[in-house]
Amino acid sequence: MTTHLELHLAATAKAAPELRHRLRDHTFDVRLCATELLANVIEHVGEGTPVTVRVMGTQEHGRTRIEVTDSDPRTLPALLPATETAESGRGLAVLDALTDRWGVDRGPDRKTVWCEISHPALR
Repeated sequence: MTTHLELHLAATAKAAPELRHRLRDHTFDVRLCATELLANVIEHVGEGTPVTVRVMGTQEHGRTRIEVTDSDPRTLPALLPATETAESGRGLAVLDALTDRWGVDRGPDRKTVWCEISHPALR
């Protein structure tokens, strides 16, 4: 898969609209998943954490892979059930519902949380 976009940014709430704008040529699901992965870093690793966002593949290739890399290999995402009244905790549930698969690749000084979305064949 060819990298079509690679961004280096700080994980902040202000970075989310920029990320969505840079992904404007991708589907809503791709934009939403990328934003959720960024929000996970903000919430669980910390505001301002340096991240690298990569988006590879396109609808024409049938699959898009989204990766968000940060410098904390210890803080791993966990899919937890969210109650109806919970104000947060649904990000990974959304990711899990929208993607074909997702996971984490860990290194000694980083982790990459990734997901893959299949696209229906173009007509």
